Amino acid sequence: MTHVRNAAMALVVLLLLVAGAWSSWDTAQHVLLSKGREHGTLTVTGCNEETCSGRYVPDVPGSAHHTLTIAHSVAAQKGQTLPVVVKPGTGEAVRSGWGGGLHAWLPLGGALLLAAPLVGGGLRMARTGWSVAGAGAALLLGAFFAL
Repeated sequence: MTHVRNAAMALVVLLLLVAGAWSSWDTAQHVLLSKGREHGTLTVTGCNEETCSGRYVPDVPGSAHHTLTIAHSVAAQKGQTLPVVVKPGTGEAVRSGWGGGLHAWLPLGGALLLAAPLVGGGLRMARTGWSVAGAGAALLLGAFFAL
């Protein structure tokens, strides 16, 4: 019976971590694999509940984009200039650099924090649970301070 419980806990931990990584990859791929993608700066001109938009200036002239949108949580305030990478085929941008990279992995950081009690208590691996929690907390705090 103990083996079944441990297998179930391990499966839930694995599910949490895979879901966190999957959610993060949608944005993180544009930041991490940015070679060959359009780079530039976005000056925020206005925000609504979910997105901010602004004037886009590409690093290499000849871009088809003049205005882009970015997630509101990434662009802090009106007038701020952010380094961005354009998502191919869209009018959306993601923040580049350390701040954008850490922000992209926030869902994984949350998944690590959710999985930590299951690892520490459910699987009875206390040191590993604390390590998983520390990694998740470091990721969340790093994103907070980088943005």
